[in-house]
Amino acid sequence: MSKPPVLKFIKQIRRPVFTTYEISALSGKSASAATQALNYLEREGILVKIYRGIWVEAGHERLTPFVVIPYLFPRHRAYVSFVSALHMHGMIEQIPQVITVASTAHTRTIKTRIGTYSVHQLAPSFFAGFHWYKKEGHFLIAEPEKALIDSLYLSAHKKRQFGYFPELHFPKPFSFKRAEGWAKRISDPRIRKNVQLKLTALIRKF
Repeated sequence: MSKPPVLKFIKQIRRPVFTTYEISALSGKSASAATQALNYLEREGILVKIYRGIWVEAGHERLTPFVVIPYLFPRHRAYVSFVSALHMHGMIEQIPQVITVASTAHTRTIKTRIGTYSVHQLAPSFFAGFHWYKKEGHFLIAEPEKALIDSLYLSAHKKRQFGYFPELHFPKPFSFKRAEGWAKRISDPRIRKNVQLKLTALIRKF
């Protein structure tokens, strides 16, 4: 009896993003054989390979650049933060051209066929203050207060573009007290003082 087609195993996963490794494990095929089968489905217009070993179903209604993030960091956790998170929380209006991500992985830029990701490394002790977006479990995003402090944190590390906000809106649930609490958790005294000064200036302004 012939084995079921790879497409059957893709449907079993029930999400728009999956990896070659997952298909190999589900189908019992070798990684090479699974890759060949997935390449065939891409030529047929059913799948799109967006990055090394990462595939998506073409035209899937739940496919966004954000749901891909967990698969880009198989050995590290990562969450949407900085200007991307501020925009998603309604705190800045301008839509970022790249998706800004906080991670314990090294700082770098990842270009895929679905989007470009600007990854910024945070110290493990400061890697907190995030939750699942809309509690749906597709990707992690910083809380509004942590997204702001993450931005100020990077601006103190010669990333000045993250410290200037021409238009910044604070929704009612936003807590400056929580933001101050995150600033206090920065271990480097110089960086902590820099962030606290910037935060104080924002509090006085708004």
